[in-house]
Amino acid sequence: MTASPLDIRVQDIDHCGIVAGICDEMELVEQINRLLGSHPQEIISAGQVVKAMILNGLGFVSAPLYLFEKFFIGKATEHLLGEGIHPEHLNDDRLGRVLDKLYSFGLTEVFVTVALSAARKFGVKMDSLHLDSSSFHVDGDYTLQTPEEEAEPGTIHITYGYSRDHRPDLKQFILDLMCSGDGDIPLYLRVADGNESDSAMFAKLIADFKRQWFLDALFVADAALYTEENLQQMKQLRWVSRVPITLTAAKQLLDNIHENAFVSSSLPGYRIASCCNFFADILQRWIVVESQVRKQADLKQLEKRLSKQLTKAQTELKQLSQQQFACEKDAQLAAERMNCKLPLHQLVDIKVVEILQHKGRGRPRKNAVIEKHYQLCATLAPKQTAIDVEVQRAGRFLLATNVLDASELSDDDVLIEYKAQQSTERGFRFLKDPLFFTSSVFLNSPKRVAASAMIMGLCLLVYSLGQRALRQALDRAKKTIDNQLGKPTAAPTLRWVFQCFMSIHLVSVAQSKQITNLTSERHWILNFFGAPCRKYYLLC
Repeated sequence: MTASPLDIRVQDIDHCGIVAGICDEMELVEQINRLLGSHPQEIISAGQVVKAMILNGLGFVSAPLYLFEKFFIGKATEHLLGEGIHPEHLNDDRLGRVLDKLYSFGLTEVFVTVALSAARKFGVKMDSLHLDSSSFHVDGDYTLQTPEEEAEPGTIHITYGYSRDHRPDLKQFILDLMCSGDGDIPLYLRVADGNESDSAMFAKLIADFKRQWFLDALFVADAALYTEENLQQMKQLRWVSRVPITLTAAKQLLDNIHENAFVSSSLPGYRIASCCNFFADILQRWIVVESQVRKQADLKQLEKRLSKQLTKAQTELKQLSQQQFACEKDAQLAAERMNCKLPLHQLVDIKVVEILQHKGRGRPRKNAVIEKHYQLCATLAPKQTAIDVEVQRAGRFLLATNVLDASELSDDDVLIEYKAQQSTERGFRFLKDPLFFTSSVFLNSPKRVAASAMIMGLCLLVYSLGQRALRQALDRAKKTIDNQLGKPTAAPTLRWVFQCFMSIHLVSVAQSKQITNLTSERHWILNFFGAPCRKYYLLC
């Protein structure tokens, strides 16, 4: 007996089963419900709403939060989120209430609780943590309407500030992110005012995180951390930071360090030189790093700067040589002023020429009044001393740490930890991808904007955990999957895997369910995910 068309339902799953499985493996729904509470009369709990928002956020389609309900139309919503849950239950009102509850509880507290629990379940090493921040611009005014809103503790001020997105015309908020060196897993997230300064907050964030969550880690940050006030606050913590080259001591070290001080690093293409330094009343190790790749790039940039500055200097010299001076001293002073402004060139063969000229027309009479003025004549030459300094600095930067024992943290380890700082930068690139659902923030209140930013962080957490787990499973099994070019890889991106799972459907015929389009390639990939992921494709 064949089934009636009315008894047959075809719903999309695509890669959402993988995302849902990772959420289940990290017990996301249970964690959120434990923090925010649940009510027995709720059709869909706060945890299930957050899971739904993550499915939406990692859907990689043009369906942001204001199309939240529509995103789930045609999808196997009940299969992915729980029995009795349908797209109409995921409406704007329910979404908004959950965002408000998240904000009221504390966005950082929610995120860190979920992230640390997930990191422990997935065996993420938390020996080193990398802190950075970035700005996210918003569309809209976002002006606080009442004095009560202004005075409310923890209220996020969406305002103008230094834009990393190069959109100074738009208001923004700041996102602070701390990731582990193991798998780029985000473990800390904080939403801050749009005009907040990194250097003013980094040390406080690290100290608060250590005190509140009891993690004895090595904290790594960029040059924004390296101020006297910050280092004083971090006396009891272990840290690695880049040293700003604007510091006088840093300039002197980079300019005067001898070639013989450098030794080859265990990292190919690097040389390092270590010395002790006493800055901010703290004894620390300073490590000069020279990157061969960066040196070649810096030297090319230096050539371009020399050419550009020479062209500009030639124009200025031409204008100066046409200028008339009342006396020889004025001409000499003008030449000196120009010389002081030239960073990599200098005026040489400077001559002051006396010019005699009568003001009348035609041939001057014997008693005609002759006016006298002076003009400069000079040529441009490279300022070799300054150029040599630039060549010596090329490819070099300066790191510092308060871990003095090289047996505990070697010079190479300091460099390795700083290079892992790219983990947070990769996280920000992910969050700012145009395919991500918050590429243009649109919510109608600062609280909900901040809460949606925390959801963005949870999306990054789920994605990073899934990618790390997949790569580890491939490595353990000594197996590979095909990449975009059809070549085997043991380090695929999770985004590519998501693309491989397009057009997978859940077909329901009466009480029977089956998955369609689950090819042998897709079946092979699912072998390297946990049982919580495979169950959504009816493989467990």
